[in-house]
Amino acid sequence: MTLEQAIALAAFAFVASITPGPNNLMLMASGANFGWVRTLPHMLGISVGFVVMVALVGVGLAQVFTAYPLVFKVLQVVSLGYLLFLAWKIATAAGPANSKASGKPFTFIQAALFQWVNPKAWAMALTAMSVYTPSSEVFAVLMTALVFGAVNLPCITLWALLGTQVQRVLTNPDRLRVFNSVMALLLVGSLLPVVFSQQA
Repeated sequence: MTLEQAIALAAFAFVASITPGPNNLMLMASGANFGWVRTLPHMLGISVGFVVMVALVGVGLAQVFTAYPLVFKVLQVVSLGYLLFLAWKIATAAGPANSKASGKPFTFIQAALFQWVNPKAWAMALTAMSVYTPSSEVFAVLMTALVFGAVNLPCITLWALLGTQVQRVLTNPDRLRVFNSVMALLLVGSLLPVVFSQQA
């Protein structure tokens, strides 16, 4: 990978990682509901899980979807259903004072596995491999995954931090309910491009 290719990939990774999507909206909601420390495993799970996903897509998983498009369609339907379930969980989440009793943040493993049902993560991984990776050699694939991971972690950290800042004004249960409902609606809204692309 040349320097120019690495810069182009880093720019794509920044734009893709910093913009709203299921991971970022869930991190913001987690930061607001559970605080920074309890959100750290969720954040690290996203970053590590996505790097692994990009690497596996690069070494051949994308070819499976090309050969068997029905597998990818089924994955998309399952992903949409699961994200709607998560939106409901966010909308009904408890605040920091009550979170131990009625809710808990994602664990590292849950967040890492979530990448496999996240439509935006799939789009990012497939684009990174098809557009920004010069070859399918293992070294090129690993470099792409590592560059993406290095850019992604600081971006998603900002969303978790934003959530912890919002937490300061969500001490009122009514405000917290409104915030969680808005975050759930935004999460559902982030799925619309996927739904419309299926109909196109």
